[in-house]
Amino acid sequence: MAARSYGQYCGVTTAVELIGERWALLIVRDLLVGPRRYTDLRLGLPRIPTNILSTRLKELQEGGVVRRVPLHNCGLVYELTPYGRSFEPIMLAIGRWGFQAMGDPREGDVVTPDSLTMALRTAFRAESATDAEYELHVGDVALRASVHGGALRVAQLAPPAPPVGGTAPAGDPDAVIVAGPGIRLLIGGELTPAEALAQDVVAVVRGEEAWLDSFATTFHIPALVAAR
Repeated sequence: MAARSYGQYCGVTTAVELIGERWALLIVRDLLVGPRRYTDLRLGLPRIPTNILSTRLKELQEGGVVRRVPLHNCGLVYELTPYGRSFEPIMLAIGRWGFQAMGDPREGDVVTPDSLTMALRTAFRAESATDAEYELHVGDVALRASVHGGALRVAQLAPPAPPVGGTAPAGDPDAVIVAGPGIRLLIGGELTPAEALAQDVVAVVRGEEAWLDSFATTFHIPALVAAR
């Protein structure tokens, strides 16, 4: 448990004490993508001080959210416990809620492979998904998003995936999509695929542009209410 106690007997209070300290939620976010070595977590959270990362991992272990285990040739890695993994639907709901107020990126904001992976999982709509293989490039990050039978699998292509990451499927993708932060306008429905292409928000550099329609239907976060 975190050292700070709010002195209230409440489930929300306990949750905040478990994962409410600065950086803790982002550590859990990245571990929802998969097990990570300490160095992988450090690379994925470039602004976190090393002492804070060590402290948060210790607190999350003491709270039963994270455990440290040996994994084949990777040595010791951090992974979520079953209790920690049960937080996933809550994390996705937080992502959808926060999406409404994101706005444009601030100076120095970065996209990481794990943050983009979780963004795709947040926006994924299984009920309207079309089977497809997408390769998505945002800045220096490239992912392979495989959609089949209403299920989504995301593999990291670039930067090179950590040893504990999954491998990309064989074969060429149906579409290679290059985008900047403005892709949120497509995912949020503020731009149609045709408008996003015309305004150079996204580009389909390989495959038919019609695949962008399927992408926008498969990955969509509808507006909740006015964010402000």
